[in-house]
Amino acid sequence: MATATIERIETSLVDLPTIRPHKLSVATMHGQTLMLVKVFCSDGIVGIGEGTTIAGMAYGPESPESMKLSIDTYLAPAAIGKDATRVQQLMAYIGKLVKVNSFAKSALETALLDAHGKRLNVPVSELLGGRRRERLPIAWTLASGDTGRDIAEAERMLDARRHKVFKLKIGAKELKTDIAHVAQIKRELGERGAVRVDVNMAWSETQAAWAIPALADAGCELVEQPVMSPAALGRLMRRFPIALMADEILQGPESAFEIAKHHGADVFAIKIEQSGGLFAAQRVAAIADAAGIELYGGTMLEGAFSTVASAHLFASFANLQWGTELFGPLLITEEILTQPLDCSDFELTVPSGPGLGIALDEARVKRFTRDGLIAVTR
Repeated sequence: MATATIERIETSLVDLPTIRPHKLSVATMHGQTLMLVKVFCSDGIVGIGEGTTIAGMAYGPESPESMKLSIDTYLAPAAIGKDATRVQQLMAYIGKLVKVNSFAKSALETALLDAHGKRLNVPVSELLGGRRRERLPIAWTLASGDTGRDIAEAERMLDARRHKVFKLKIGAKELKTDIAHVAQIKRELGERGAVRVDVNMAWSETQAAWAIPALADAGCELVEQPVMSPAALGRLMRRFPIALMADEILQGPESAFEIAKHHGADVFAIKIEQSGGLFAAQRVAAIADAAGIELYGGTMLEGAFSTVASAHLFASFANLQWGTELFGPLLITEEILTQPLDCSDFELTVPSGPGLGIALDEARVKRFTRDGLIAVTR
């Protein structure tokens, strides 16, 4: 195979509307912004990657705007002229020049893998060791902030056979109000739907110690990141039988090792952006497997490109005990692909075409691209 070099990299910001406000303990989202990156190679192949975050910078230190700036100013100049076929080597080189900026690096790595998969005529999952499954179970997050609306939404998802596992966003209200909210939804769903919660670090350890047994009594099967401190999460895990999942504190392989070493979680939420890319997320999963920690395929409410990149990775895992929540594109009202993803019978089909196996609808995306913010780096 002849060497292909990177000729130019383009980035853009795409502002897309969502089907409803998405209420978290840290903020309420009223839309989603995708930072799209295109890598143009000397052999004519173009790879596409994506970076997103939850509620701007309310969730973490990066935003779509900062990702674009990082790529335009630092990552792209470092990559131009380099071998596009040596993805891990190139990302290691960039990692020495640019610290952290995990989301921006993930977007660029995704574009490089998309291009290389197209070059070799294989899906990205084959570049990650090969897929073990063709379809992935997908949970849906109920986050309108209103119990009645959440129940109605869950019923629609069950009727459409789209989702039967529901994650409830809580933590912004009083503890008893949140517990009552969870309990009422679980009573209405019964055995037809599983219920989990995500607190986004909103509770103190004392609050969590009161709330977790009440959630278990209400029928909740999993609590995601109830507290901010890794040490507190570890103490809570050893006190209660309900599964506790690490998310925000899981920032790549090094943090995964520290949490595993101290027996700090029952489950890891694997996120490619938060990990720093697909290969880093793969290492996080390997650490979890070695430590007996179970796996869940997480999301940053990404659009189609990061969602599908995640799906290729999760399809390669030996263990995926808690399924995934790759519902991000379903939260967005506008279809940006030429062919929509297949979400049916409670699962997402992992595309089988070369690279990510999806194609961008350029004309539709252009309507939602911020004017004047497309940068071409040569």
